[in-house]
Amino acid sequence: MSLLAPTVEAFFTERLLTQRQASQRTVAAYRDALRLLIGFACQRTGRAPSRLDIADLDARLVSAFLTHLETDRHNSVRTRNARLAAIHSLFRFAALRHPEHAELIQRVLAIPSKRYERVEVCFLNPGEVEVLLETPDRSTWIGRRDHTLLVLAIQTGLRVSELTGLTCGDLHVGSGPHVRCHGKGRKDRATPLTTQTIAVLRAWLHERAGAPADPLFPSRRDGPLSTDAIEWLLDKYALAAAKHCPSLGAKKLTPHVLRHTCAMNLLHAGVDISVIALWLGHESVQTTQIYLHADLTLKERALSRTAPPNIRPGRYRPPDALLAFLESL
Repeated sequence: MSLLAPTVEAFFTERLLTQRQASQRTVAAYRDALRLLIGFACQRTGRAPSRLDIADLDARLVSAFLTHLETDRHNSVRTRNARLAAIHSLFRFAALRHPEHAELIQRVLAIPSKRYERVEVCFLNPGEVEVLLETPDRSTWIGRRDHTLLVLAIQTGLRVSELTGLTCGDLHVGSGPHVRCHGKGRKDRATPLTTQTIAVLRAWLHERAGAPADPLFPSRRDGPLSTDAIEWLLDKYALAAAKHCPSLGAKKLTPHVLRHTCAMNLLHAGVDISVIALWLGHESVQTTQIYLHADLTLKERALSRTAPPNIRPGRYRPPDALLAFLESL
């Protein structure tokens, strides 16, 4: 076995799990990135994964791998940068264990992230939200579950991983109604609930009749819904809702679009941007600034409060007919 295999194993067991206590999602993301890199290196070198050495993963091969992600796998620039971040983390760990490869490691660490254009935030307007919420067939158990999930997602702005992780015990519909979730970065937060959302949740909790530790939104097999399942049902309801609301057909409906919709509703209601950051569980208020640029309505409202300068439009006056004739000669 070469130096690479024990280094990769130690990176996960010592650095990620023991020293950093990384979450399962972080470990899975790093695992997928390095698995793709090692598979690509095996194709290039013709060696088995356990026979690869650190020297085989030089800057030229890593750069070729990043190009492969974009051109052959059609990954976005953000995905490419996330894979590169995982590789950089591995090589920073390898620098401590194998100083004899310091020059090679520094060349890999010098590979920069790519800049990318930030797309405009996609969100639903009130009319689109109303049509979407009416789409699930509430005469069925699945339809009532999905309707409740959509109502909660749009009102609270929870991430899809937070929605799938909710249990019946996370809901508090008594005095001071709120929902608790364990969010990104191991942060727990409580989000208040509106009267309308409470009414929907109470009806669902009564029908669900689950124990506090049971998933709030179970699958047919009574396990928690997966993120893929939620994305699938959103695609299904978006397609059906687009027949009654054509503007929905031009939008790619994802769980994060529902999160954006919650943020824009709060912003339109005049809620301070710092409060929205706390509501969504953002690490920094700068992350929440994207919503200030998202809607033209906010900018038009700001423009209406300003005093425009006294500007008079210029007027075109044709030249004298005789001079125009002489100039045309």
